[in-house]
Amino acid sequence: MSIMDPFLWVIYPYICFSVFVVGHIYRYRTDQFNWTAKSSEFVEKKRLRAGSLMFHLGIIPVIMGHVAGLGIPQSWMEAVGVNEHLYHIGAVYIGSAFGFLTLAGMVLLTFRRFTMKNVRQLSSASDMIVNVLLLFIVAVGMYSTLVTNALQPDFNYRETVSVWFRQLFLFRPDAGLMIDVPLSFKIHITAGLLIFALWPFTRLVHVWSVPLNYIGRRYILYRKHRKI
Repeated sequence: MSIMDPFLWVIYPYICFSVFVVGHIYRYRTDQFNWTAKSSEFVEKKRLRAGSLMFHLGIIPVIMGHVAGLGIPQSWMEAVGVNEHLYHIGAVYIGSAFGFLTLAGMVLLTFRRFTMKNVRQLSSASDMIVNVLLLFIVAVGMYSTLVTNALQPDFNYRETVSVWFRQLFLFRPDAGLMIDVPLSFKIHITAGLLIFALWPFTRLVHVWSVPLNYIGRRYILYRKHRKI
């Protein structure tokens, strides 16, 4: 075990999670006015609509797949009839399909933000960083799924990464589980944790702005004005 392993797999995750929680509280208390996605739709709609649609249609199943793969023990899956073969089909084939959809959306959105002058002028430094970091995370994730798994077929992240991930919530992570994890997986994980630390200080906070009050609000009535 190297000197960096205890930091990367024990200390660093808790730093990111702490910044994520405290940062959201601070941002909500001090900067609610800018708690927004700051859409640039009025500047350019076509690429934004296509890229955003692909990204959101892809990222939701991808997140659900990560939750299942990291949060549910392998033994529990097998107990309900999901053996290694079935899980592999879901993770690699179905997961890759949604992963490619997410990647395509991120490529389009990043290309739009960096190449279109009007969009770039409306973008802050945090917008640029988030776009590049998300694109990097998705790309490395796809590489890990398709390339690393093919080159190292004996590696099973559900016996290492998943166990370590669940241990984080029990406050007893074992850094030793991450020693033999392939480099691409480690990069994907550390970059993913970093996005959590940056989240409260970027436009990603709009994820939590679900307009639930619209469900119970009164109808708005429109009446035509009649000329007398």
